Amino acid sequence: MLDFTLTPEQLALQQKARDFALKEVLPVAWYYDEKDDIPLPVLRKAFDAGIMNLDIPKAYGGQGLGLVEAAILTEELAAACPGLATSIFDNSLGMEPVLLSENEEIRKRYLPRILNDFKLICFATSEPLMGSDVAGIRCRAKADGEDYILDGTKYWITNGGLADYISVFATVDPKQGHKGICAFLVEKGWPGVRVGRPIPKMGQRCSNTVGLKFDNVRVPKANVLAPPGNGFVLAMKTFGRTRPIIGSFGVGAARSAMEYAMDYARKRQAFGMPIAGFQAIQFKIAEMYQKVETARLLTLKAAWEADQGMDPTLNASVAKLYATEVALEVANEALQIIGGYGYTKMYPVEKLLRDVRLLRIYEGTSEVQRMIVAGAVMSQYQPAMPALEDLPLHRDADPLGADANETAWRCRICGYVHYGDEAPDECPYCFFPQSAFKKAGEGAAD
Repeated sequence: MLDFTLTPEQLALQQKARDFALKEVLPVAWYYDEKDDIPLPVLRKAFDAGIMNLDIPKAYGGQGLGLVEAAILTEELAAACPGLATSIFDNSLGMEPVLLSENEEIRKRYLPRILNDFKLICFATSEPLMGSDVAGIRCRAKADGEDYILDGTKYWITNGGLADYISVFATVDPKQGHKGICAFLVEKGWPGVRVGRPIPKMGQRCSNTVGLKFDNVRVPKANVLAPPGNGFVLAMKTFGRTRPIIGSFGVGAARSAMEYAMDYARKRQAFGMPIAGFQAIQFKIAEMYQKVETARLLTLKAAWEADQGMDPTLNASVAKLYATEVALEVANEALQIIGGYGYTKMYPVEKLLRDVRLLRIYEGTSEVQRMIVAGAVMSQYQPAMPALEDLPLHRDADPLGADANETAWRCRICGYVHYGDEAPDECPYCFFPQSAFKKAGEGAAD
């Protein structure tokens, strides 16, 4: 039975996150955007408030909440600042390979530290030349006894300049593609780990993004998250659980852009009336609202599937694709409604527009999501309707009347339906031979 009602606990979390976003995130967002810096004290406040790390299982002392709760919380934070929301969420992204790994000992050692000691963990798959091709990883992991030696570079790493721990994906041999990929938990303080300068970005300037360099970094056997050959699967499982939350970034940012546009439209006078009275503006608001609502439903569905132990891969990609594109569309239309003022830095929408542009790129571009969706649908989707060649499409004989027992033959080339005990020698429309016909429909003989 379907039920779209949030539980009392989820409503309380939503209100807690909204209060935090309005009191702690919103007031600092534009200042730190202008500085191109991350307000680390806000991350500390999020940690102290229980806004971070809510997905650490109860077995390790955490709250043990699911992706639905993460989606609810992230929407509220992203509505105030998508960049800060990204850095607050990044601990969950960095921890996901640890939670999914078969290495139980690593969870026992590190999760309590993250939970109790304000330790940050980041996620490192991307590289300067890799893009969305995870199988194209070049960062090398060379076996040295039971340990591994890491050499290579990671790029676009959120919180990489702040994190204490790094979930690193590497390969034992780039020529092996996905079969060579492995994963490790690396401590940033280990010898050979270097952090690059913060990368200057168009948006998401309240979020720290850097490159990481690994020079002959020794990783002990105890810190292997996935041995060679298992790393690619671990990365894909991670994305299946984190992409719905990227959708929540889009939902939150789009929602606030819509709200700013609505507020402006109610108060801005033109031609003797508020512009909210013009149908052109009303239609824009209506489009915004339906897109935000649809994106939220898709995001929550994918999160719910993951929480139920189902494979969320397909719907995670659907949610990520739709919600992130909606965010850009809604923010752009909000700026159009606000007009020239919206284009200035004195109004909030230009920042949202810059921030949400990244959502269509990270954790798999929109193009990659389309490839995932198309591949899954074309190979796994089970149609409810019969194949085209099995459709009789009765036009000349009444299937409910005296002709009900007539045998129907459908031409598999042009679709012409012939009635009779046998198919015609030749199709009268496309001239294909009798072999092109197939018995079809309810009137077909067994």
